[in-house]
Amino acid sequence: MTTAAPGNTGDARTDELRARTAAAFGSLRSDLERLVRIPSVSNSEFDQAHVAASAEAVADLLRGAGMDDVRVTSVGAGRPAVIARRPGPPGAPTVLLYAHHDVQPPGDEEHWHSAPFEPTERDGRLYGRGAADDKAGVIAHVGALRVLADDLPVGVTVFVEGEEEIGSPTFVEFLHAHRDELAADVIVVADSTNWAVGTPALTTSLRGLVDCEVEVAVLDHAVHSGMFGGAVLDAPTLLSRLIATLHDEAGDVAVVGLVRAPDPSVDYDEAAFRADAGVLEGVRLAGTGPLTARLWTRPAISVIGFDAPRVATASNTLTPRATAKLSVRLAPGQDPAAAMDAVREHLLAHAPLGAQVTVRDGEAGKAFQAPLDSAAMQAARWAFGQSWGTEPVDIGVGGSIPFIADLLEVYPSASILVTGVEDPDSRAHGADESVHLGELEKVVLAEALLLERLAARG
Repeated sequence: MTTAAPGNTGDARTDELRARTAAAFGSLRSDLERLVRIPSVSNSEFDQAHVAASAEAVADLLRGAGMDDVRVTSVGAGRPAVIARRPGPPGAPTVLLYAHHDVQPPGDEEHWHSAPFEPTERDGRLYGRGAADDKAGVIAHVGALRVLADDLPVGVTVFVEGEEEIGSPTFVEFLHAHRDELAADVIVVADSTNWAVGTPALTTSLRGLVDCEVEVAVLDHAVHSGMFGGAVLDAPTLLSRLIATLHDEAGDVAVVGLVRAPDPSVDYDEAAFRADAGVLEGVRLAGTGPLTARLWTRPAISVIGFDAPRVATASNTLTPRATAKLSVRLAPGQDPAAAMDAVREHLLAHAPLGAQVTVRDGEAGKAFQAPLDSAAMQAARWAFGQSWGTEPVDIGVGGSIPFIADLLEVYPSASILVTGVEDPDSRAHGADESVHLGELEKVVLAEALLLERLAARG
């Protein structure tokens, strides 16, 4: 089978690769099912032998996809990652394909309709922990390599991480240890989402992140609520009042110093959003302006943890201290350090009734904004449009992928493309996580087309 000449990749070649993808997809689905059956939870509370087994399984898939140099490796106490390399023709660009093989814990298995680590198909979707995030991303890379086979027109390096779900703690160290091996002209990160089933997307922005713990203290010890209640408010009440200052009456963030980026050009249908998010009937949505702006280009503050006495073990006393963990999502263009300063200053300035407020800084991650007109982005738009038969939508993502900023720091001249294997109903990290099998097949074809297009554009 011959490859179309550079610059002449067209509908006939697309049809040829589409047929190859369809022929290969049955085995790719079986490979995904085998990966899902490995409970590769990177959280240290779980058996890390499964993470090692998952890395070896990914390495075997890449060897079978024609990669020449495949090995499982790690740095320090990091989880095992897989690096695979295959050189391209002289003068061809090198493309780094990224995914991760570790997964989130399954959570309460009673909330799943099928066992989380037993892949199950229902209505064209494959359910299981990691079926979407991000073992489908691994299969997208493996599939594109199989589809192109001996026609691979670019140099390819595959990097499949094993600790993304615990914050990639050794990512920067790993990049520096393997700087030359992982160097590339274009980096494809297959760990995002599409706009909808039937409509592809390219993720052009990601919010940044800071988090912190805020503690409110009012007493040096617990006291009887009947004897002292009324003159002293307990710490959970005052912490709740402090948290309430973070938003205005409409639900917009009220912290001075947190910036907004321009509104996106597309918007989310409110009914579809409510269904996708599982918003209960009667609950009003927070904030003002376009939904996509609230989700992608404006800050958001959430309480993701709260330490106070449990109801089941509570005594009839005034609680002296209470702590909340805040997750703050940052608009593209916001400096994380400046954002943390703004949040800290707000919390300290709004201490209720003179309560002692302590803020402890946590994780920080930079936002990402991709150039919209780079040669790599143009190639991706073409490839995804060919695969789906409809133009991709430029989207932002409200979540953060902090390691993208690390990639740009180590490889500042590389073009980064963030592509999707998920859709709004994938429920990544939650119960009944799934991938739409028809969409995954389109992702495989799109990536094969992208690799050819990148070769054609040099």
